[in-house]
Amino acid sequence: MSTLQLVIILLFQVAIIGIIIIFRNMDKNSQGKGVSETLMRNNDQLSKNFGDLRESVLERLLESKSSMNKDLFQFRDLITQDLEVKFDKLDSTIQDKLDRINNKVQESLNEGFKKTNETFTGIIQRLAKIDEAQKKIESLSTNVVSLQDVLTDKKSRGVFGEVQLNNLLQTVFGESGKYYHTQHKLSNGKLADAAMTLPDPIGLLCIDSKFPLENFKRMFEGTSEEAKKLARREFVKNIKKHIDDISGKYIIQDETADQAIMFLPAEAIFAEIHAYHPELVEYSQAKRVWLASPTTFMATLTTVQSVIMNMERSKYMSVLHQEINKLGEEFSRYETRWNDFSKHLNTVTKDVDKIHVTTNKISKQFQKIMEVEIEHDNEKLDFSSHGSVN
Repeated sequence: MSTLQLVIILLFQVAIIGIIIIFRNMDKNSQGKGVSETLMRNNDQLSKNFGDLRESVLERLLESKSSMNKDLFQFRDLITQDLEVKFDKLDSTIQDKLDRINNKVQESLNEGFKKTNETFTGIIQRLAKIDEAQKKIESLSTNVVSLQDVLTDKKSRGVFGEVQLNNLLQTVFGESGKYYHTQHKLSNGKLADAAMTLPDPIGLLCIDSKFPLENFKRMFEGTSEEAKKLARREFVKNIKKHIDDISGKYIIQDETADQAIMFLPAEAIFAEIHAYHPELVEYSQAKRVWLASPTTFMATLTTVQSVIMNMERSKYMSVLHQEINKLGEEFSRYETRWNDFSKHLNTVTKDVDKIHVTTNKISKQFQKIMEVEIEHDNEKLDFSSHGSVN
């Protein structure tokens, strides 16, 4: 019996005792002596039963308390053991993870030290390269000073422009002689820096290099605005004079193309003209003289190269067409001869088939003779039934 049931029984007994007390009061007022005695006996019996029940409940409570204490001790022991096992596992896991973290940290440190050493090595190498570059810069500064000395002389600038022009032509077309010529002499005795032989209707296109550097520099290095304006006007005059010279010297009717190219070795001069002097561009177009910088001239040469290659392909297309026609005729002859051969081959095949049939017949006759398969007709030997040999 559980403790809850015992408590319920105890409450029930208490309720009965209360009822008995109520009946006692009623006995005093309205009942007789017999009923009172009966109730007293019942009361004594109930008191005794209640005492027994109380002792039983107390015993049960003590037993339950002892059992609960025992269960608590067992539970505590189990919890302690389980916690010890889990703490051991947790300690092992933590130790394992700490070892892994330590290994990772050690690897990261080693890798970091390695990368640091590599970085320092790379820095040292780059510092060495920087020192070398510094020496080259110093040498380049000397070369720039030398180049400035060269560009201050008009004749040296002309040679510089011609060399750059020849390098561009050689880069695209290779050595001179087939598509272009350097220092080409015209019928009027003038020498063009270069002349390209282009397909008709263009013909011989002359190219001349001009390097108007002096007034161009004064436009930006002038001491006053008036000096810069004067240099700008002189720059425009110089460009127009170069355009007139090229148009008059290198455009000859029935000998050269009706146009020519003025090559400007400096991109800055070309950009200055197209950005701030559109009148010079219009003037050059009116004179049929096209302005070109190294970049635009390279693009022009590449376009010319494509046109020339297409022209050469077109020139050989007729030859290729003739050869294809000849090949077609030969193939037609081959087809005719193959048809004739096929007919003869079919005839031979039919003859072979006939010979094969005859051979089979002969073989059968010999087989019958060897097996002594002789037919008797009216007790005489008759070989006519085996057919004739074809």
